[in-house]
Amino acid sequence: MAEFSGGPYKRPFRFNIQCSSPAQVDARSWADLARQVEDLGYATLTVSDHLDEQVAPIAALMAAADATTTLRIGAMVFSNDYRHPVVLAKEAATLDALSGGRFELGLGAGWMTSDYERAGLPLDPPGVRISRLAESLAVIKGMFADGPLTFHGTHYQVAGLSGTPKPVQRPHPPIVIGGGGRRLLTLAAREADIIGLNMNMVGGVIDASLGPNATTAATEEKVGWIREAAGARWDELTLQVRIHLAIVTDNRGEIVEQLAAGFGLTTEQAYATPHALCGSVDQIVDDLVERRERFGISTIGVALDSLTALAPVVARLAGT
Repeated sequence: MAEFSGGPYKRPFRFNIQCSSPAQVDARSWADLARQVEDLGYATLTVSDHLDEQVAPIAALMAAADATTTLRIGAMVFSNDYRHPVVLAKEAATLDALSGGRFELGLGAGWMTSDYERAGLPLDPPGVRISRLAESLAVIKGMFADGPLTFHGTHYQVAGLSGTPKPVQRPHPPIVIGGGGRRLLTLAAREADIIGLNMNMVGGVIDASLGPNATTAATEEKVGWIREAAGARWDELTLQVRIHLAIVTDNRGEIVEQLAAGFGLTTEQAYATPHALCGSVDQIVDDLVERRERFGISTIGVALDSLTALAPVVARLAGT
């Protein structure tokens, strides 16, 4: 891999917690959870956008913002196929305004086949969905800007519409786009502020077939695509990764061997994949520092079940 430096490699560590499926869904427990996330030093509470057993993102994020003072909130990520971009722009701007400028707008092309099948939604080929996402980004940014928007695209038509309210963060809240394929990462490099290095979800499910796309070699290739497409924007970008397995343990070797077997990786690949964290607190801290030096990854997204186990790691690294 070519030697890269600059922007992403200089960012301090931030930790996000995905809280889409809490154990209880009621006002008090959700507020308590948001305050716990804030107190433990996580930067952002995020909610995904699926049609299975999870909370709806917009209402949940606003409630989390209301319960906290500094915690940022974010969609990880809104599915572009579920909302017209004019509607989403208004929702996003309102979230940003009512949270005091703490919102992060994650947006994706849609990928989970079960969502589409169960809801009776048409699932277009990936290229069509990515093209639609590109137009959606143009519409959303246009709605955040001053003045009326007129847009004539293949997928969306907007005729002289002014977006209100305007977001507090200008020109817009941080835009987060993640991907595992070159076309989506190229779009992210040109349009997003935060880019998620994901496994390629073209199959519509998370299973062992994703293993080869989770290796260090695959990650290096993705960073190269982003660097090439970003051009002068490279120094402005932040790179993040979603951790799909996080275990604090003194028995690292046994867990890594199980991970390798389950995802079709060699033991060496399983130790090094940026999509997993396994080991003692010291080992995990060292791994994250090494991955930032190697890939430029500074924002780490973890699942709710890792909230307290990874808190010592967050305390050591957040902001450094």
